[in-house]
Amino acid sequence: MRIGELADATGTTPRALRHYEQAGLITSTRAHNGYRVYDERAAVRVRNIRRLLAVGLTLDDVRCFLPCLDGDMLTAPPSAEGLGIAHARLAVLDARIAAQAEARDRLAQALGQAAETP
Repeated sequence: MRIGELADATGTTPRALRHYEQAGLITSTRAHNGYRVYDERAAVRVRNIRRLLAVGLTLDDVRCFLPCLDGDMLTAPPSAEGLGIAHARLAVLDARIAAQAEARDRLAQALGQAAETP
């Protein structure tokens, strides 16, 4: 399947697919005309990559899941390594949220003070 077909089948873009390929998460061969050609199983892999990215993991995080990206990740038991990566990413997200909440509170306080002064 060509890159546009894979993009359509997985709800992504050719640009994202090229990015995943550059990151080593998917592979393609080249047709005689130079077009990328993906195996039919690539759609499962791309959907799994997108699921992992959608829950907040990074492409670097997704690399640890390479051995299981071609299967049904929704029903497979989680690995200790995968859980560890997910917990670490959750801690990073929690820290970012806390920092943003603090910044928001400081800005709201500054705006409140500015509104009180004539």
